[in-house]
Amino acid sequence: MESAELGLFMISACVVTAVLEHPASPLHRVLPNPFTRRVITGVAMGLTLLALIHSKWGKRSGAHMNPAFTLMFLRLGKVEAWDAAFYAVSQFAGGVAGVLISLLLLGPWLAHPDVNFATTQPGMRGIVLAFTAELLISFVLALTVLVVSNHSKISRFTPYFAASLVAAYITFEAPFSGMSMNPARTLGSALPAHMFHALWIYFIAPPLAMLVAAELYLRAGSARSVYCAKFHHANNQRCIFRCRYMEMKKG
Repeated sequence: MESAELGLFMISACVVTAVLEHPASPLHRVLPNPFTRRVITGVAMGLTLLALIHSKWGKRSGAHMNPAFTLMFLRLGKVEAWDAAFYAVSQFAGGVAGVLISLLLLGPWLAHPDVNFATTQPGMRGIVLAFTAELLISFVLALTVLVVSNHSKISRFTPYFAASLVAAYITFEAPFSGMSMNPARTLGSALPAHMFHALWIYFIAPPLAMLVAAELYLRAGSARSVYCAKFHHANNQRCIFRCRYMEMKKG
């Protein structure tokens, strides 16, 4: 499920990027302003994330789609080590598969330099700013998810908080780092594109930031204040995590 979810996310990212960024695309000609195109991309990917979280697969797996998120919940004691390892392998496989399927669908359009397999690369301001930006956006997203998902009155809105942040990040932060927050998402594009410049940023910054968010959340409360590892738990799907969601709802 995690593999399919990230695969579908990557297909959406590749299609949206190709349609908006390829010079031969009618939409690219109609929308010459890069900021406007980023706004549309952000909204499209935010809606994609929202749909995947609310899908049957997303409700069951928790819709992590990100090894950094799974690592964070492993640290918080919500995920078994074996499940975390399986999730991570599935996420990396899904990211690559999604881009390869997109290549079959889009052909040369996906490989065009302006599309470039929807890779995430440091912007013109360099590696240091890209690393810092990835740290910041990953930390804010992780802490937001932890705070919202563990509050009984607003936990059902967690998917909307996450999707809104993704949309905003793509709009405003993408020029600095490409907006990844996800090593599996970045590798999924980097492998077919053979673009490995500064790949380490996306393997270090998001997991580090999310682990820091987990530590701060634990210090502010306790491990018992983390009820589950799902983005969306208001459903009847079986939970595979160390789940105390019903305890939160009753409490």
